[in-house]
Amino acid sequence: MTHKFEWRTGRHCVFKNHVHLVFVTKYRRGVFTDEMLERLREIFSETLLQMQGELLEFGGEDDHVHLLVSCHPKTAISNLVGKLKGKSSYVLRKEFWTEIKKKLWGNHFWSPSYCALSSGGATLEVIKEYIKEQRKPSEKIQIEQSKRFRGATRNEDKTWQRTSVSRSRPS
Repeated sequence: MTHKFEWRTGRHCVFKNHVHLVFVTKYRRGVFTDEMLERLREIFSETLLQMQGELLEFGGEDDHVHLLVSCHPKTAISNLVGKLKGKSSYVLRKEFWTEIKKKLWGNHFWSPSYCALSSGGATLEVIKEYIKEQRKPSEKIQIEQSKRFRGATRNEDKTWQRTSVSRSRPS
């Protein structure tokens, strides 16, 4: 967790993708101990590094966990969740089976559902205002661009040729 909230770079992009994930145990059973939660932190950190991501924050209670992760734009959230849940389930069952088998049964550790929230540094109101205030093309500029192409035709070599239509220039 060295790059906390900094811009990251990929081969063709610069990004800051933060996702808040919440995973719940099957049947919302109280399974986790402090030792299991610490092991989950290690598993999630390792898995995210393998997927070009980073665990920024982690916390949990006996029946669910919260993760704040930074992930590469090419990573689908559903794939990320699948890898995190799959590996953590496998490792926890292997290492803590005696405690887990009393509380969970069957082949499932996690509930199949999850919560994923995109998060950034701005509130929704700030983002809405930013989008609303984007520069709009000026009507005057659009009219001038249209006048430049009036009476022009495009040749086969994709160059423009003026016809004999006279153009009036604005003063």
